[in-house]
Amino acid sequence: MLLDVRDLHTAFSTEDGMVHAVNGVSFSLERGKVLGIVGESGSGKSVTCLTLLGLTPRRRVQTAGQAIFNGRDLLRMSTPDLRAIRGREIAMIFQDPLTSLNPVLTVGVQMLEMIQLHRAISTHEALAQIRQMISAVGISDPESIVKRYPFELSGGMRQRIMIAMALSNNPDLLIADEPTTALDVTTQAQILDLIRRLRTKFNSAIILITHDLGVVAEVCDSVLVMYAGSIVEQGSVDSIFDAPSHPYTWGLLGSLPSAGRGRGKLRMIPGSPPSLLRLSPGCPFQPRCAYAMPACSETTPVLEPVDPTPGHAAACYLSLEQRRSEAAKLAGADRAGDAR
Repeated sequence: MLLDVRDLHTAFSTEDGMVHAVNGVSFSLERGKVLGIVGESGSGKSVTCLTLLGLTPRRRVQTAGQAIFNGRDLLRMSTPDLRAIRGREIAMIFQDPLTSLNPVLTVGVQMLEMIQLHRAISTHEALAQIRQMISAVGISDPESIVKRYPFELSGGMRQRIMIAMALSNNPDLLIADEPTTALDVTTQAQILDLIRRLRTKFNSAIILITHDLGVVAEVCDSVLVMYAGSIVEQGSVDSIFDAPSHPYTWGLLGSLPSAGRGRGKLRMIPGSPPSLLRLSPGCPFQPRCAYAMPACSETTPVLEPVDPTPGHAAACYLSLEQRRSEAAKLAGADRAGDAR
């Protein structure tokens, strides 16, 4: 197992109190596999991965749990040790490449720093590898690109440069945070195809953070559905799309356009996500759930296996029979097929 996260908690200290951004998240990831993490904004997707990399401000953050990566606990490593891992063994593609890249340095200078920071390699050798990586991500004329500044590139090209930088040291784990946000449909398809090819070529494990279930269906092997800092459902892509077992997952699937729905309205989840400052007892989705029962407001449901699919689990008090019935009505096979 490349990465094994156990009972991860992250809370931010603010003037109003503790914001419990991540609450008991556990998952594992093997080399060469792609894990999708989905959910609304504020569900804890990005914070989960930033915590693993030690990129949250330690003075105002409380963390707990374990994150075993290649036999080492990332949460208990010193800052210098984590810095040695970031960019070398674990790389991250951030949401906005324009703000992630330094506007006053050329692409070549930034990529050169990324490589030489982690490896004893000459500038001549590093530049040769940079040109090779730029070509590998589908950008022509690498000689010209290395001399350009980020603002001189299109959004799709900047995203490809971020991917090239992330992969320049052949990391074991790549974290991609909304890699297709704000890109046109054609460029999105090219980026997703690039991620698929790079997984095959480098055998890297990938964590794909997104709110787009269509993207997940296209490139991921397994899925975590997060809500209010917790995992409410997890399983393989097939099990999540073919037999969703949590009302929140039904809502996300119901929001996908479907050819079978014609001109009908898309389903929406009523209400808003809860404040992470003061989470009420019970299921965090209960105030927005059409299937809520008294137990939902009293105690928090835990992830339990959904038979008969191995690895498929959901945190819900509905009986298995009820979930199967509602899944068949609300997230039918035609909708799952359209998403794919």
